Amino acid sequence: MTYKLIAIDIDDTLINDDKQVTPATQVALEQAVEAGAVVTLATGRAYASAKQLAAQTGLNVPIITYQGALVKNLIDGKVLLERHVPVEAALKLGKYCLENGLHLQTYIDDKLYAREENEKLTAYSQLNNTRYYIEPDFEKLFSQPTPKMLIIDDPAFLDELAPKLHELLGDGVHITKSKPHFLEIMHKEGTKGHALAFLADYFGCTLEETIAIGDSWNDHEMLEAAGLGVAMGNAIEPLKAIADFITLSNNDDGVKVVIDKFVLGK
Repeated sequence: MTYKLIAIDIDDTLINDDKQVTPATQVALEQAVEAGAVVTLATGRAYASAKQLAAQTGLNVPIITYQGALVKNLIDGKVLLERHVPVEAALKLGKYCLENGLHLQTYIDDKLYAREENEKLTAYSQLNNTRYYIEPDFEKLFSQPTPKMLIIDDPAFLDELAPKLHELLGDGVHITKSKPHFLEIMHKEGTKGHALAFLADYFGCTLEETIAIGDSWNDHEMLEAAGLGVAMGNAIEPLKAIADFITLSNNDDGVKVVIDKFVLGK
């Protein structure tokens, strides 16, 4: 099989624990492009955050951001695909979080907003290298278009909360966890799998000709959609269980291993 499109998650996949793309992985990315493959990023991060890393890797392609709710060109900033959280669901979620004292974040025009500054917000900002803005009148933001809303809390609590929110918000939303402490709410088509299918069509290839590489449960839709679904060695066990191939960890150039084996035929 000749693979024509490779979608790679960023955190704990493309970058190591030092938040770096290693020189060996960087060379592999360049060699994949030279071999004719389109290499893109597929992340839950905001476009502004993902763009910084994509610029470091030299990738000049549309990238998948906000879990798939926004696909946007790096070169000219053109939006190719955009899905917003339904306004009714956003309003319900905002009210629920306010009444239950939960930390909620939202994104408006690719900017991160929260009601107040706290440790959860500052830690998230540092992790994703994202500037944040405080809006005391938070409710007014919920009727504005947003690709993603995010709750930060204890992992076990979020596992219990997710089905409650599904019932509250309805089937117009997609709810997933990108990390144990992050519960993310998007439009129902805001998945990496949906975005991968869109880009396969955009570049004129089939899903069978795509590779998807990730480590967390928010990657499962694209691993299931891709012709070759790859879980990192450091991936969660449920993702490994559905993967076609398990590579090395993000600290051991796992992405390079995949490119060498399946794209370059080394």
